[in-house]
Amino acid sequence: MRIVFRIGGSVVASPINTELMSRYVELLKSVKQQGHEVAVVVGGGTLAREFINIAKNLGLGMQAQDEIAISVSRLFAQLFLKKFGDLACSKVAVTLEDAAECLAEGKVVVMGGLKPGITTDTVAALVAERVGADLLVKGTDQDGIYDKDPRKFADAVKLDHLSFDHLQNVLSETVHKAGIHQIIDPEAVKVLKHKRVKLIVVNGFTPENTMAAVNGEKVGTTVE
Repeated sequence: MRIVFRIGGSVVASPINTELMSRYVELLKSVKQQGHEVAVVVGGGTLAREFINIAKNLGLGMQAQDEIAISVSRLFAQLFLKKFGDLACSKVAVTLEDAAECLAEGKVVVMGGLKPGITTDTVAALVAERVGADLLVKGTDQDGIYDKDPRKFADAVKLDHLSFDHLQNVLSETVHKAGIHQIIDPEAVKVLKHKRVKLIVVNGFTPENTMAAVNGEKVGTTVE
């Protein structure tokens, strides 16, 4: 399979967790060694949002805020890239063409942000669209997708399986803004829905959940 892994900054970078990063790299190496093609998109987490606030306080506009956040996400991507060693391409992919070329070389693609106006969720969706991925697995700070925000509502119920149409109904934010933080970005949903790329959202604090998703085990929330 050709798989895009979206590793949330809320998981590995809020605070920065080098042990978790290392576990992810080892696990994704084994996915690659099983014969799958692997692309990894990493978010910037709390640090990116801190820099967005700094940019705001400097009076910088939305595009500048996004550019700063992209730089932070690419720093985390570079850490992953270096940890993958020879299995990954020589540099962090900064365009969709970079990603496609890296995958064609039989290497692991590693990316952060792509351009202002889109989150790393949407980057992962666009990569999936560009390379014809079979699956997008997102490791996040929740056990899956809930019918409402479990951080705000004690009676929120986890959904094991839902359609892309239903997913759009449970998202609180429907448009992009710098630093958006919810289970999946609305723009990413549109891309995945259009291309019918299966999405599995899992608790990213247990990297083994991503392997379970690849192996077809029941974990997290499946959207298709």
